[in-house]
Amino acid sequence: MRKFIHIVIMFVMALAFINNPFTDQYVSGLKQETDAVTVSKPKDSLYEEITAIKEEYSIPAQDAKIDPVWKAIPGLNGIEVDVEASYKKMKSEKKFNEEKLVFKQIEPGVKLKDLPPSPVYKGHPDKPMVSLIINVAWGNEYLSGMLATLKKHNVSASFFLEGRWVKNNPELARMIMDAGHEVGNHSYTHPDMKVISSAKTREEIQKTNDVIEATMDEKTSKPITWFAPPSGSYRDETVKIAAEKNLGTVMWTVDTVDWKKPSPDVLLNRVLSKVHNGALILMHPTDSTEKSLDRLITGIKQKDLEIGTVSELLSEKRVQNRENNNQGFGKNNSSNIN
Repeated sequence: MRKFIHIVIMFVMALAFINNPFTDQYVSGLKQETDAVTVSKPKDSLYEEITAIKEEYSIPAQDAKIDPVWKAIPGLNGIEVDVEASYKKMKSEKKFNEEKLVFKQIEPGVKLKDLPPSPVYKGHPDKPMVSLIINVAWGNEYLSGMLATLKKHNVSASFFLEGRWVKNNPELARMIMDAGHEVGNHSYTHPDMKVISSAKTREEIQKTNDVIEATMDEKTSKPITWFAPPSGSYRDETVKIAAEKNLGTVMWTVDTVDWKKPSPDVLLNRVLSKVHNGALILMHPTDSTEKSLDRLITGIKQKDLEIGTVSELLSEKRVQNRENNNQGFGKNNSSNIN
């Protein structure tokens, strides 16, 4: 009987030890140490080779900054080799293959949103992308043709809408939004923002936001994030007030001057002779622009420039279609950039 009681006591003690939370922590700690040893151990010579060349292919991220001439300049992501993903793509062949290197983008420490309120005149000079800024306060008769051309080329533009125009033309405003284009704030009555009072500035911006948001499809539309001052006229207070409304202030790099009714050839030469990485191209719904837009988009693409929205251009994200080739990555293609 005494032996039986002894066995029962030993069993209870063993059970208590197994279910003890301190025991669980100890075992868990041992497992983590074992896992750490396993992870730190090189997989094989291929893994070591990929790790060794990692720095050779790295490009550091570039911080956003305030330029004395161009004001706010967005940052640009860096690039480095994703060792784990690259190894997975190569391990079946068990040999290094540059074409199967996988890259990942590294964000800069300072982004555009981290800078004090300042207007933006262009994107990062190393980013092979431009943006079409289309300010709309009139020119209804040309909008349908321009939208059709943008759709033909699968191009998204940024339309900056006057609030009063949206109120009077909600169907056209929705047509722009439904086509997937970015929509921004272009004031309510197109005043000279440089001379109006701070209170009037706030009213102009807020009323425009309100009428655009009331016209939007809440399920598909994106928030308004950019403000384009009418005629490019502003003062520092204008930019600060826009920032209070969570809007960045956007200007332009290249002007079509389409309101002067140039011939299509003159407009095309004016833009294509000046367009470059990061350019913001200003236009309006005019006869000149409608007739030029097809060839303008083609000409921009022939210069190896992507066309994106203002938000896409001013983001830190790199263009993925040919980044590797542009950066000296040999034969690698865009599918290898995460």
